Amino acid sequence: MDITILGIESSCDDTSAAVLRGTTLLSNVIASQAVHVKYGGVIPELASRAHQQNIIPVVDTALKEAGVSIDKIDAIAFTRGPGLLGSLLVGTSFAKGLSIANNIPLVEVNHLQGHILSHFVDLPDRELPHPEFPFLCLLVSGGHTQIVKVNSPLEMEIIGSTIDDAAGEAFDKCAKVMGLPYPGGPVIDRLAKEGNPKAFTFAKPHVKGEFDYSFSGLKTSFLYTLRDEIKQDADFVEKNKADLCASLQSTIIDILLNKLIKATKSLGIKDVAIAGGVSANSGLREAVAEAGRRRGWRTFIPELKFTTDNAAMIAISGYYRYKQGMISDLGISPVARLEEIL
Repeated sequence: MDITILGIESSCDDTSAAVLRGTTLLSNVIASQAVHVKYGGVIPELASRAHQQNIIPVVDTALKEAGVSIDKIDAIAFTRGPGLLGSLLVGTSFAKGLSIANNIPLVEVNHLQGHILSHFVDLPDRELPHPEFPFLCLLVSGGHTQIVKVNSPLEMEIIGSTIDDAAGEAFDKCAKVMGLPYPGGPVIDRLAKEGNPKAFTFAKPHVKGEFDYSFSGLKTSFLYTLRDEIKQDADFVEKNKADLCASLQSTIIDILLNKLIKATKSLGIKDVAIAGGVSANSGLREAVAEAGRRRGWRTFIPELKFTTDNAAMIAISGYYRYKQGMISDLGISPVARLEEIL
């Protein structure tokens, strides 16, 4: 009989629970937190309080939508980190309580590996295309930008990473300076479709690491452009918002693809995937698909519902770990930083 996994995700500001039978997704419920919008960013204390309010109804709904009772769950997969410590603590503590009450094994999951393995989730009505091992994954989220060589569901090697800001941070910070609502990435993506990507030129980094990234210089270049232009015209941002967004987005995509293309050439890998919140960006999705057509890659671009933080990706990662007997003990604690997991 197929293994049935309950996944729980609470790393940031979305509370999510999913039920997976084998690799087939039976339910994936997400409760988002609108409370952070008026602050222009996630407030950790508010996030953890909202998780406490949401986690019971979200898990209950996921089980009901899947048509699975708790006694039919083989393992509970939960996000151990990285993420906001308070938010992770809520999910971890709830998973432990559920485990003790129902005598169900616990499986810890690395949130970032979950994003990568979301490419192996199937839907009830169809099997989605899966990359073959080894493949390269460009992982782009609010806090991380990495190129990962994926040798198996349990063996992943980070071959390139940002040395400062992540791509998602560059989007959100530049959006905030322009006065755009939070989260800024989707707003920039929408406005970029109306602008000229060649209207402005922003700095591109020269990083020592062959496959490493940097976005702090781009952010600084963007800020100086605004400062200098606003000195001449107070309404500069409003008049040029679409062009600024288009140029910023184009520059970020160029930076991301340049290193990804280098990595595929160096390693001779033709299966290429993207994952993480920024993989929802329409410009990036189109650019990766076009690069794949030109270079003979097999490209794997996630469905939009699997780009943001969700428990389906935690459940699939937990599925592979549970199959290998990787069970967590009840003394395990959440960790905020990636380095504490590796």
